[in-house]
Amino acid sequence: MNKVRKMKKPPNHYLKYATMGTQMLVTIGLGVFTGVKLDRWLELKFPVFTVVLGLLSVVVAIYLSVRDLLKKK
Repeated sequence: MNKVRKMKKPPNHYLKYATMGTQMLVTIGLGVFTGVKLDRWLELKFPVFTVVLGLLSVVVAIYLSVRDLLKKK
C-alpha cells in the first residue's frame, strides 16, 4: 500500500493550462462553425450569425477559463 502512495505524481499544472487552451479553441470553433452553417442555411448576405455566435463563444470561452482558474481544490 505504501508503494502506491509513493508512486503518485503531483498534478501537472502545464496539463491544466493546455486543456484550458484546447477548451477555448473548441468552444470558439463550435460557435463560429454553427454561425457559418446558420448563415448558409438561411442564405443571408451578411454573416450575422457568424459574428454574433463567434463573439458569444469568445465570451463563453473566457468565462469558462476564468472559472477554471479560480476553482479551489
